[in-house]
Amino acid sequence: MTFLEILPLLMFGTLALFIFTGYPVAFVLGGVGLGFALFGDLIGEFRYMQFFSLPLRIYGGTMENMVLVAIPMFIFMGTMLEKSRVAEDLLYTLQILTRRLPGGLALSVTIMGTILAATTGIIGASVVLMTLMALPVMIQRGYSIPLATGTIAASGTLGILIPPSIMLVIMADLLSISVGDLFVGAVIPGFMLSGFYLLYILGIGLVRPAAAPPLPADVGPDSHGELAILVIRSFIPPVLLIVFVLGSIFGGFATPTEAAGVGAVGATLLALANGRLTYRTLREVCVRSAVTGGMLFGIFIGATCFSFVFKSLHGDRTIIDLVQSIGLGPWGVLIALMALVFVLGFFFDWIEITLIVLPVFAPIVALLDFGAHIPVRTDVLYWFAILLAVNLQTSFLTPPFGFALFYMKGVAPPEVRIQDIYRGIVPFVLLQLIGLGLVMAFPELTLWLPRVLLN
Repeated sequence: MTFLEILPLLMFGTLALFIFTGYPVAFVLGGVGLGFALFGDLIGEFRYMQFFSLPLRIYGGTMENMVLVAIPMFIFMGTMLEKSRVAEDLLYTLQILTRRLPGGLALSVTIMGTILAATTGIIGASVVLMTLMALPVMIQRGYSIPLATGTIAASGTLGILIPPSIMLVIMADLLSISVGDLFVGAVIPGFMLSGFYLLYILGIGLVRPAAAPPLPADVGPDSHGELAILVIRSFIPPVLLIVFVLGSIFGGFATPTEAAGVGAVGATLLALANGRLTYRTLREVCVRSAVTGGMLFGIFIGATCFSFVFKSLHGDRTIIDLVQSIGLGPWGVLIALMALVFVLGFFFDWIEITLIVLPVFAPIVALLDFGAHIPVRTDVLYWFAILLAVNLQTSFLTPPFGFALFYMKGVAPPEVRIQDIYRGIVPFVLLQLIGLGLVMAFPELTLWLPRVLLN
């Protein structure tokens, strides 16, 4: 390979080096891109005038993109449910409904994580919320600490797969595919993973009752009437909100952006109905939504700069030529990409992996021919996006930089050791890999529902 062919690969190496320094990712992406653009200008591979195309790309590709408008509104919806304690009431109700089952507390946490996943893709908020509310109770009731921590961490990460997921919005934008189709395609894999967690917990409760004991029968309301009131007040409203948001998307009545607006207003009305919509709550929700949204859009701008310079230095062509020269074939390339993403998940966050891997490898994946396994070539990108989303579940749980583990350790009781958390996540990572293998072997798990609902 010539030096000009190696130059794009050096961009990746430099990017990884600077990300490990802990400097903000948005500045690292943009800085590495600008640095290599200046170097490319010195050696005659990048013209100075190309810099003037960059603001137009940032404005037209990111700032003016109506699909990305859904992100801050989905963040607002989830944050409002958390800050107004609607989520806290929901978890208590689920604990009461599952109190007679083996592992009832852990089952309620998993169901809660699934419901939170359908309201927000903010993994940190979900994990911290459930750790604060559920972990002390689970430890007090005699639960195995590894099982308790693993359940909370794994359930909290479902938010990046189950729609309306912020990550799926970003993926659809990067791949230039329909957000609605991607949302529908993620439903079965997302709930399949949730079902795996429930079955695993139920099995532990049956085989090792001491590790996941049921709640005493006297916990909760004394009569069926009080239980019915609790369910009507705390369980049905947030579930109906999710049904309206996702139903409007799946039914074709609203775009994801419009549905996000409905969700934000609905979460605010729920807080108002519960008497918890104070000025302080509204201010905290708006500030967190603005800060989180600003961070994400800053990363988009940096990633736009990086990918623009990378392609200007013929990086996409270098990667395609490199893959073709190896001669792995379609399945070899796909498995190699999945293995690469899994390894990157040990060190990087999902947003970094998504913004680095997708723009580079999406053109390669679009050219892959899987024959009768996926007869329609246009379905390959949807299938690949869901495979990537399932794979990225593990990035939150795998040490040394599993962010869900750090979120949990930061608010967990002092008797919870990081070693307990590491032990607890192992079975759930294995379940995620089983789910990845099933989606890879049976693409209809992703493609059937969009075909039926959206034709």
